[in-house]
Amino acid sequence: MDADRETDDALLTEPGDEPRPRHRRTALRRALVGLGVITSVLALAVGGGAWYLTDRYAGNIASAGDVFDSIDASARPAQATPETPAAAEPVTFLLVGSDTRADIVGTELPDARSDAIMVVRLSGDRHHLQVISIPRDSWVDIPGYGKNKINAAYAYGGPPLLIQTVENLTGVRIDHYAAISFEGLISMTDALGGVDVTVAETTSWGPYTFTAGVNHLDGDMARWYVGQRYYLPGGDFDRVKRQQNYLRALFGKLFTAGTFTSLDQIDSVLTTVTGSIAVDDSLSTTDLLGLALSARDLTPADIDFFTAPVMGTGTEGAASVVYLDDVTGARMWGYLQTDSLGQNAAEFADEALGSVVN
Repeated sequence: MDADRETDDALLTEPGDEPRPRHRRTALRRALVGLGVITSVLALAVGGGAWYLTDRYAGNIASAGDVFDSIDASARPAQATPETPAAAEPVTFLLVGSDTRADIVGTELPDARSDAIMVVRLSGDRHHLQVISIPRDSWVDIPGYGKNKINAAYAYGGPPLLIQTVENLTGVRIDHYAAISFEGLISMTDALGGVDVTVAETTSWGPYTFTAGVNHLDGDMARWYVGQRYYLPGGDFDRVKRQQNYLRALFGKLFTAGTFTSLDQIDSVLTTVTGSIAVDDSLSTTDLLGLALSARDLTPADIDFFTAPVMGTGTEGAASVVYLDDVTGARMWGYLQTDSLGQNAAEFADEALGSVVN
């Protein structure tokens, strides 16, 4: 999700249409939030056009392959348990992001590195979503390769090895794998008329200055905003927060009354989103539709963003690395395993995304 690879390595009624009931318009706005997968599917499902989804949008979603086939099932964590017996099973995605979808689709990309790694949990009651970013420089055990930065796992073994690495680190079973092109999502910013983010201190990066306070970002500005890591107090940690802050603003804009003024605009957004993602082969269109329908009542207020607990930074050889806090992390991952992180979020105020970020 770098702004510059050279400097950073790493409804909506059309004229003549019959008006749609208000509750359907509200449901459609709610449908346009969350994971790229949920975003694209739910909008059409609630709108009554599941058949249209398959014909127009589902084919736009790329396949990430059968990423679980080569993983030893006996060595994987147990399935997460619902917090209450009446709840459905929680669903956990490993979500990775890079500049383009092609960067992170497939299993044999020896030079590829994921720019963003997130564990995303949709709770069993379908009323909560937690997004936990794992810094890409986290120094972890990679099965078969020893200690290295976590994003090296992708370079060594593609999605299967990255999944194994995250599962070993967290003890949380990954149900599905999704890859997102942030370049594609950023282009959606223009389709939405821009988004607002709040910046703590004035910074400049590339051709733009982001002033302290609210900044209205178009697509190009968003690209530079999320790509900055230099000249920020927290370096790459602040870049992770900017990624999350941008996603939060994007979700919020999708919910805002009056955002969508035409069916063409919705079509443009959905086409962009579905063209920006890839999911593993175990997630069929039917599965996506059912999952999306079950999560139709999610709102931005139901989404919590965290960063995996960090002990500090250091160097390993010539590499700058991040050391994770195993003690606090075990508590966070434990709550996630029992589907109770949302109810215990207050314990992780230091790891939570604040209302204002650098």
